[in-house]
Amino acid sequence: MSTSRSMKIRSRSAHATLAALAAVLGLASAPAGAGPSPAGRVYYDYARVIDVQPLYRTVRIPREERECWDERVAVRERHGGDSYTPMVVGGIIGGVVGSHIGKGRGRDAATVAGTLLGASIGRDIARADAHEDVHYTTETRCRVRKVYDEEERVDGYRVTYRYRGHTFVTRMPYEPGRRIRVRVRVTPVWDD
Repeated sequence: MSTSRSMKIRSRSAHATLAALAAVLGLASAPAGAGPSPAGRVYYDYARVIDVQPLYRTVRIPREERECWDERVAVRERHGGDSYTPMVVGGIIGGVVGSHIGKGRGRDAATVAGTLLGASIGRDIARADAHEDVHYTTETRCRVRKVYDEEERVDGYRVTYRYRGHTFVTRMPYEPGRRIRVRVRVTPVWDD
């Protein structure tokens, strides 16, 4: 084969390869919405808001409350009977009386017995003289308890909007203003 003929074949082959490569790249970079799509075409637009109504919910809010009241309380006061004097005096008198009874070691025993008996009698006399006074006073008592307050809070908005002559209603977490953005999907309808 001649060199010029071989160059022409190579040149045609290179052009064919470049054309095929360009066709493949052209298909790969074509926009998704350019050809028929089973899902249809999606685009965004704006719709006019015609009504907005706040939606409320009731919320229970806990708080602590101090509750106080006055209560009548009995106070007891004991008077007398807490002194050791009657017991000591009784012991002395009983010891003196006991020392006059008996002789020898019996006298010692009688003195001890008289002392103990006299102290016991003195203690009983002191207790008999004791008395208790009861009077009443008012004391304030308090406790803390949990109470609940209820309040209404905005929980969202019921938005009515019009798009191309049709009215729609949706719920939104915020107040949208005079218009809202909508997503529109266009798909063909196949007649059966």
